[in-house]
Amino acid sequence: MIKHSFHTQLTIEEFKTPFERNLSKENRWVKLSEVIPWDHLAFYYMKTMSSETGRLGVSPQTVIGAMIIKHKLKLSDVETIETIKENPYMQFMLGLSEFQEESVFDPSLFVTIRRRMSAELFDQFNQEIIKCAEAKKDHGHNKRNRDEDGHPKNKGKLQMDATVADQEIKYPTDHDLLNDSRIISERVIDFLSAALSLEKKPRTYRRKARKDFLNLSKKRKKSKKDIRRCSKQQLQYLRRNFKTINKLLDRFDSLPLPAKLLKQYWVIQHIFVQQSYMYENNIHRCDDRIVNIHQPYVRPIVRGKQKSKVEFGAKLGLSLSNGFSRLDTISWDAYNESFDLKKSVESYNKLHGHYPDLVQVDQIYATKENRAFLKSLGIRITAKPLGRPSKQRKEETAYQRRKRKTEFNERNHVEGKFGQAKRGYNMNNTN
Repeated sequence: MIKHSFHTQLTIEEFKTPFERNLSKENRWVKLSEVIPWDHLAFYYMKTMSSETGRLGVSPQTVIGAMIIKHKLKLSDVETIETIKENPYMQFMLGLSEFQEESVFDPSLFVTIRRRMSAELFDQFNQEIIKCAEAKKDHGHNKRNRDEDGHPKNKGKLQMDATVADQEIKYPTDHDLLNDSRIISERVIDFLSAALSLEKKPRTYRRKARKDFLNLSKKRKKSKKDIRRCSKQQLQYLRRNFKTINKLLDRFDSLPLPAKLLKQYWVIQHIFVQQSYMYENNIHRCDDRIVNIHQPYVRPIVRGKQKSKVEFGAKLGLSLSNGFSRLDTISWDAYNESFDLKKSVESYNKLHGHYPDLVQVDQIYATKENRAFLKSLGIRITAKPLGRPSKQRKEETAYQRRKRKTEFNERNHVEGKFGQAKRGYNMNNTN
């Protein structure tokens, strides 16, 4: 059952607000503001700017706090500033002394901030937050628990894994890429022809080229012979267009193309070289293969997953300890994640002052070199031992087997972090 009493809307002046009394200490933004090490974060942020020249910038606490709010609430640049304008708790977190109705800064500043705050700077922020949370425990352990040589004993668990942050691009095929490259080359010809005020544009056969492409793309089943024929046709059209562009460019003293079109022109030249090489050698792979004209840095990464054998995006190496995750590696090229292990273990030691007691990884990390490295430091690994089962393994008690299985299964926590980052915080939008 529901009831509704009909009345006129109050005016904004009549509406009662809580501003006459103190703000609540239990608000989430107030609590978050108390635990963030603002001075340490500001120190690293100010390293990216000059302290002597230029116009006075926005307060580091305001900038960093706005970035935290933006990503925590998954807001756009404009929506973030509007939300901060309406929320006194957020303004308190940003270090303002009183509530203000004006914007803390223009939303376009976020673009500059993102360029300024590199992956290394974000990792330094992350380290400072982890130190702030773990410093007391780490200091107590490193002081009280030492081995015979005076080094702190190993403590803690380090979980590692790698994933791919999928880019939102069309699935690339050779004939699709060549057709898109041909269309861009025709735009270049049109621009140069207009700049030269030509009465008659050079012939490009664009209608015939499009018809040849559609003859293949509309087919439900495409044979290898049909695909190869279409690729050859598009390569020929593209080669002819490049010759026309070169003749037109010779008539200019400098490059007349705007920056965006010039970048695309450079990219399609690389695509033409790669596709020609693969067509002539009748192969389907080449080094540094471009799969998207607008994001030429994206590479195909073979993963062998059930969902998709090949993924397109940045490969990320993540480590997790005590609920805190760190991004150890970001690479647009495919690489073997086993090389991340040594770097992550040393980073753990640098951050906490001691090595982990256990490294929880899947089998790809358990190379002979990595096993020897961990053994030299007295660090256990959850991977299956090499060779035949040892006598010690056969004589394990039920408790020891259960503990070993539990430790191996705990590695799945890092998979949960991947899901949280991709679904909760849009990690797939990495650019």
